[in-house]
Amino acid sequence: MSLTTGVDGSVGGIPDLPVVVGRSDLDAVKSVSASRVTMTQLMGPQDANLFGSVFGGIVLAAVDKIAYVCATRHAGRPCVTVSVDQVDFRTPIRIGEIVTLRASVNSVGRTSLEVGVQVVAESVAGGTERHTNSCYVTMVAIDDEGEPAPVPLLRLRTPEEWQRHHDAEERRRARLELAKRRRERRRGGD
Repeated sequence: MSLTTGVDGSVGGIPDLPVVVGRSDLDAVKSVSASRVTMTQLMGPQDANLFGSVFGGIVLAAVDKIAYVCATRHAGRPCVTVSVDQVDFRTPIRIGEIVTLRASVNSVGRTSLEVGVQVVAESVAGGTERHTNSCYVTMVAIDDEGEPAPVPLLRLRTPEEWQRHHDAEERRRARLELAKRRRERRRGGD
């Protein structure tokens, strides 16, 4: 991949790294790697649908758990799931396969975080990992009263982290625009 250097020192639209992003008023800053999480589990018969593959709900429950751990590590406090975006089931996961979930914080707002989760499967005997699922989970940090609480800013160190953040911000803008249109429709009586 070839990148060009801009007048401001950025490379191919990527700012000089590292860079700190977020909308929180906290002084705390954490890197993406500080909250990155990997979980592995064996899929058994209790996880199967009638076709011998893992229920999508089992996969989504595992996604929600790893997103919670990742977001809570970053926030330093409990987090709750607000939305799950762009769930892509690429290939089925079979009973007896080992499933590995990898999660990292893509972007942070004032009280929210987007966590990207990738799911891969492989034979219990080993071999090539198969990318089976991806999704983005928006979490909100909460205080002791269950109210939204500020989260640390996010330090992006690599071009990949920057791209994930940039893509997350595009998804955020799209979600906000969609919510605005829904509110307008409700007000209009549609």
